Amino acid sequence: MIKASDMKRKLAKWAGKESYSGLMASFLKWVVLGALIGILTGSASALFLKGLDAVTAYRMDQPWLLYLLPLGGALVSFLYMKYGKNSGRGNNLILEQVRGGQETIPLRMAPLVLFGTLVTHLLGGSAGREGTAVQMGGSLAEGVGRLIRIDAEDRKLLLMCGISGGFGSVFGTPLAGTIFGLEVIAIGMISHRSLVPCFTASFVGNLTATYVWKVGHLHYGMGQVPGLSGLVLLKVCFAAILFGLTARLFSELCHAFKKAFTRLLPNPVLKTAAGGVAVIVLVFVAGTRDYLGLGIPLIQDSFEEGGVSPFAFLWKLLFTSVTLGAGFQGGEVTPLFAIGAALGSSLATLLHMYGPFLAALGFIAVFCGAANTPLACFIMGIELFGSEGAVYLMIVCIISYIFSGHTGIYSSQQIGIPKGSMLLMPGESYTLEEWKQRKRSKQD
Repeated sequence: MIKASDMKRKLAKWAGKESYSGLMASFLKWVVLGALIGILTGSASALFLKGLDAVTAYRMDQPWLLYLLPLGGALVSFLYMKYGKNSGRGNNLILEQVRGGQETIPLRMAPLVLFGTLVTHLLGGSAGREGTAVQMGGSLAEGVGRLIRIDAEDRKLLLMCGISGGFGSVFGTPLAGTIFGLEVIAIGMISHRSLVPCFTASFVGNLTATYVWKVGHLHYGMGQVPGLSGLVLLKVCFAAILFGLTARLFSELCHAFKKAFTRLLPNPVLKTAAGGVAVIVLVFVAGTRDYLGLGIPLIQDSFEEGGVSPFAFLWKLLFTSVTLGAGFQGGEVTPLFAIGAALGSSLATLLHMYGPFLAALGFIAVFCGAANTPLACFIMGIELFGSEGAVYLMIVCIISYIFSGHTGIYSSQQIGIPKGSMLLMPGESYTLEEWKQRKRSKQD
């Protein structure tokens, strides 16, 4: 006769085996799916990066192309209006669907954003590349999900794979890409369940872009890292506050220009054309074309002692916010790198610190404040600049994240856990856009 205690032990042992086999099945499932998304996103990023290099080089050789910027922007806006469906909502659409939205992310988003971003850079718009990579990744992941008929919960994970795979492969930072896909969805909250799929997608995506398609990534050196002291920490904290406030300024200005352009010119085609004219005017006012495109030369100059003018970061901020506010396609991250690096370089003279060191801190911190992703940015800093300055990288990421407030470049980003206490009542949940509207209604 079997004792009850023996039966319980056997049942517990059997349940443990079942649980373990279930975990293994889930692990293998998401390694396979994550790798598939990584291959797709890595290949898409490689195509995009090679195309971006080609159109940028051609624009540099043909300065007259700048005067076609209004026409090119109008063409892209017309294509989105005619064929894009809800693709025009870009990254915000993907974030909403990860949180359980019921809309479909159309597969056409990938070719549309690829073409639109290449046109922006060919003709001189000031924009980045992460938005394009993330949108291509999300669109491709959605397409795979429909093909294999996944359920709603698995769809969320697959979309996060698309975000991580696109980000990691376009910047050559697989660890940062992993955490970015987890962290960008909701401020203050991370789903550890998504670690395996997001890491696999980002890691395989980077391998695919770098080693299969031979895409190269630029790297910069922060140079000599100062020793820890009270004075150095005080200077770094002061700079970090300015990085966070600059991130906030960038986010607010982008959203303000979007609203202003839409209010003045509700027609998307006319709106983008007007934005192209505004960028051309800015070129003549600034007296230089240094603030067009990604801003790579500005970043490179920022890592040289005395390489940028004191207000170069403000010019790049203005060029980019006008370009994106008018509806041109492209991301925000690389311009944010340029803005942060240029600001750090400028602050080095004021604070009597080594220029490349502060440029590296600004490079990471301004992006951190605008995207509200402190862990991803900290890890990216280590991947790009090494671990010697890890303490300083963490300090500037934390402070910039706090001082950027509840603003950001992704208006559909959810406030999972607010940055300050007593801001939300229990059970309340807002996106950054809803939070802004709530504050505005209280003031009215």
